[in-house]
Amino acid sequence: MDPLWIARLQFASTTIFHYFFVPVSIGLAFIIAIMQTIYVKKGDEMYKRMTKFFGHLFLINFAVGVVTGILQEFQFGMNWSTYSRFVGDVFGPSLAIEGLLAFFMESTFIGLWVFGWDRLSKRVHLISIWLVSIGTMLSAFWILSANSFMQAPVGYEIAADGRAQMNDFFAIIKNPQLWVQFPHVLVAALATGAFLVAGISAWKIGKKHDITLFKKSFKIAVIVAAVSSLCLIITGHREAQHLIETQPMKLAAAEALWETADPAPFTAIAHIDTENQENKFALDVPYALSFLSYNKFTGQVKGLLDLQKEYTAKYGPGDYIPPVKTTFWSFRTMVLSAVFMVLLSLYGWIQTRKDKLASSPKYLKLMLWGMSLPFIGNTAGWIMTEMGRQPWVVFGVMKTEDAVSPSVTANEVLFSFISFTLIYAVLAAVSIYLFVRFIKKNDQGDKKETISTDPFDKEVTEVVPS
Repeated sequence: MDPLWIARLQFASTTIFHYFFVPVSIGLAFIIAIMQTIYVKKGDEMYKRMTKFFGHLFLINFAVGVVTGILQEFQFGMNWSTYSRFVGDVFGPSLAIEGLLAFFMESTFIGLWVFGWDRLSKRVHLISIWLVSIGTMLSAFWILSANSFMQAPVGYEIAADGRAQMNDFFAIIKNPQLWVQFPHVLVAALATGAFLVAGISAWKIGKKHDITLFKKSFKIAVIVAAVSSLCLIITGHREAQHLIETQPMKLAAAEALWETADPAPFTAIAHIDTENQENKFALDVPYALSFLSYNKFTGQVKGLLDLQKEYTAKYGPGDYIPPVKTTFWSFRTMVLSAVFMVLLSLYGWIQTRKDKLASSPKYLKLMLWGMSLPFIGNTAGWIMTEMGRQPWVVFGVMKTEDAVSPSVTANEVLFSFISFTLIYAVLAAVSIYLFVRFIKKNDQGDKKETISTDPFDKEVTEVVPS
């Protein structure tokens, strides 16, 4: 067993699992803040109940996300100590600011929001949830500032001991890679939260659980979903164009483009033969890749084979071609999921404007499955981003094979991989159980008085039939 291979597999599994929860927290917090804003502005108690309902789901997701994030960071020092030692002086400020400022901000105002319903004024309480939302976005920003350094390292120098040392903090936060990556990740997170709320609302409408409330929550969510999905395509296009300058090898792999072409075609599907470095079959759209890359129908896009020669001359002997099949198909999975998200959300927006949502059972069922689209797209996008950078862990500076801990054996990595996987499986089961149990609960039965033990609801509430 190769410890490098197991360490990479473990990092992939923990990162993908953790990233199921991160965009949900960002998207849900933003939508909940919108719902509470409407409540404060209109004084309609329905929006208060709506805010509390989805607030429960946010808290469950946030708690599991924190645990998975801690486990993910733990393996940096365990499996990737060489990497941590090399980039620690560069990553340190970003991770410290994320933990001490952004995460502390989230945690503090989540507490104020949960327990402040009857203790704070409406406006101060509303500010709390907006600060939670801003905190989740700031966390993403600082984490991505570190990841952007891995994609396009700036603001550093190699010290006498061979480690990367930060010499320009502002260069790191002004990294062009960060400012194309962060908007794309942010709108993807908003779309994830929006589709989750829309899917849950669609299910509730189909089951006739408080139809009036969930039609309103669906409308809020589907508008956010439509706008963010459209922005997702725009920001993704901008990020792809940025790859032409910073990581042309990744773009070539995403298109399975072996030979340099001008104009370059976009390959819709292909039978890729990596052994012979060619495509046995390809369905091409002429000129399309040049247009996507340069906004015109001409423009050279370098192929994998020519880039391999350039990288060999620049970085020395080695194989610099990333896993082409993985990069190619993950890119298409990401794009297709975004296209379906746009179509579903725009159709749903039209249905809400015509007030035909409750009479569209097929669409409601489709939206329930549509909740999975952002998760599929997010996962495929990160696989493409990270695998397309290989063999580099820090592009052009440090290879992945040189980043693994030298003293950790394959059996030790395998043990931690199995242990983490079991822990994550338990967390997944618990979170899914809590989500499903809470969502299925229907409080809109016969009219009766109930006393809630929920920390959101200290007062006696009257349940009104739908």
